[in-house]
Order: sequence, then structure tokens, then C-alpha cells
Amino acid sequence: MGGGVPKQWRTLAGRPVLDWTAQAFRDAGLTRLVIAIHPDDRARAEALGLPWVIGGATRSATVRAALESLAQDPPSRVLIHDAARPLVPRTVIAEVMRALDTHDAAAPALPVTDALWRGDGHVTGVHPREGLFRAQTPQGFDFAGILAAHRAHPADAADDVAVARAAGIDVWITQGSEDNLKLTYPVDFERAERLLSERQAIKGQTMDIRTGNGFDVHAFTEGDHVWLCGVKVPHGRALLGHSDADVGMHALTDALYGALAEGDIGRHFPPSDPQWKGAESHIFLRHAGALARSRGFRITHCDVTLICERPKIGPHAEAMRAALAAILEIEVARISVKATTSERLGFTGREEGIAALATATLVQE
Repeated sequence: MGGGVPKQWRTLAGRPVLDWTAQAFRDAGLTRLVIAIHPDDRARAEALGLPWVIGGATRSATVRAALESLAQDPPSRVLIHDAARPLVPRTVIAEVMRALDTHDAAAPALPVTDALWRGDGHVTGVHPREGLFRAQTPQGFDFAGILAAHRAHPADAADDVAVARAAGIDVWITQGSEDNLKLTYPVDFERAERLLSERQAIKGQTMDIRTGNGFDVHAFTEGDHVWLCGVKVPHGRALLGHSDADVGMHALTDALYGALAEGDIGRHFPPSDPQWKGAESHIFLRHAGALARSRGFRITHCDVTLICERPKIGPHAEAMRAALAAILEIEVARISVKATTSERLGFTGREEGIAALATATLVQE
């Protein structure tokens, strides 16, 4: 590639290539990401806010380092992707994930359609193209299977499909995409810039903006604290509910489900199901956020209003914003938490309980 800066850290449309790559997987609903880096790139990796591990001297050693970092809390499956493929379409990722429901390994590819020559400045021979494919990533695997395959494969390999096949793992081919280009030569950056520009233009023409509202109420009961927007607030009473009764988080969760036309919490987590009794409300909110991302939406703003005489919300509002932002994996600047009283009117005025209103705005990527 030339130029001195590794291609995954070069700027593409104002952002590092690797930032675009990670965003592609977040947009596909995947949030547990690990990047493998050169020791010199620690500061760059930390600037992206992604978990990282130090890679090895070869491609295979680098992938193994990332796999080993996940082994203490292993996922059931894993996708391994080239950092230099920042434009991988959501459909390509989804096809690999679907294939893993019925196969131990799957990878995207495109059939070779051009004539193939051998040459050294002039044509010295031809090669049949039948049955040949251009390999792409992400390449998906059963986690335990591909980790064992890497541990048993000390040599380097062109990709992880080669490692899997050496271990006897059958790999299913899924549909690749011409847009899933690998940045290899300087001209590839020009093409990637054009593709990003075209995507942004299409988004601008077909932008889907959703707004949802949520409302929830919980009565007081005996206790010494309340959970509000993910923060434990000392109080002379507790809130009564099937779960932890976090009225603010429940309202926001319903706002997100509403924007997606996906009903409410009760539809996804029925109160009749004993497994949800006493559940922490972040489970519900995290599910709503992940569902939004899987549908191709970005959460652009959340606004929660807590209605009560007491406890006082102001001293805890910033901690609440931070807690909600962490659960939804968005910037704190996109979260608003505020409070009001009902001027001593109604059940909140009589301090019989707390109500919450929430609004969420989603924009399709």
C-alpha cells in the first residue's frame, strides 16, 4: 500500500478504516468485538474504545491471540474478519450468521467469472475457472472448533478457512458482495470513498426515522432504596414490581420497542414467566437496544422524565445518564434524564409511587 501508515489506521471519509469496519458489525447487531493489533498501535486502538489484544508475527498467530482472549468467557460462535474490509454489507454478515445455525463453519465468496491466465509479462497459460471462488470475510465458526483448529495448526495460513479445513471442518459457502472489497492498493481507497458517498446519498433519500414513547408506573412498598435508570438511590421506601421495578428504565425500554413497532416489555419478557421475577431491568433495555441495531437502526436520542416528589433526582441524574448510555452502548450526550413533580396532585403527589415518561428516536443506518 505504501505511505508508512498501516492501511487499517488510514483515514477513509474522515474516520480510520478500522472504525468503519467495527461500525459495520455494530450495525449488524454484534457488540462483542475484539481487535488484534501491533504493539505500536495501542494508542490508536484505545482511541476507538474497542477491546484489543496484541497480535503475533503471522496472520494465524494474530487470529489465535484474539481467540485465546475470548476463551475465558467463550462465545458459542465467532466471526473473523479482515480489518481492511470496512464496507462489508449487513446482508453478508447476516448470511454467515444464518449458515452457522446449521453448519460448523461458513464464509462468503464470489464465483470467479473472468478468464484466468498464467503469465510473467505475457500470457503463458490459462486455467479453468469452473468451481473457483474469490474468498471474503467474515468467516464464521463454532468457537470451540476453530480455537482447537488454531491450536493444532502452528504454521501460517492464507485465511481461517484453510486452518479449519486442515482440522477436518467442513466450510459452507455463503453469498459474498462486490462491495466487500479488501483495501490492498491505493486505488482501492478511491473506490471505497465512492461507495461510502453513494451509501450516504441513498440513506439521505430513504432515511427512516422512528420515534417511540414509553410510560410506566410503580407503587411504593417497604424498603430502603429505589432503582431508577440503573442507579441505586437511597430512599425510605422501595418500588414494587415483578422485576427490580426500575420505572425509568422500563419506560425507556418500551419507548424503544414502540419505535420498532415491537410491542412492550411484557411481549418480550412475560411477567407470567417466573424466570423474570426480580430480574434486573438492564436485561430488558439491553435487549431493546440490540434489537434496534439488528434492524439497522441507530439510537440517536433518549429522553426520560421521572415524576415524583421524592427522592430528589438531580443529584443522581448524571450517574443515570451514564448508566443508560453504557447499557445502550451510545454516547452519554444522547441521553437525557430529568425529573418533575406533580405539584402534590395525584398518586405521585401523595407519594404513593413514581411514574416515568420516555421518548426514543431511532434513525436507520
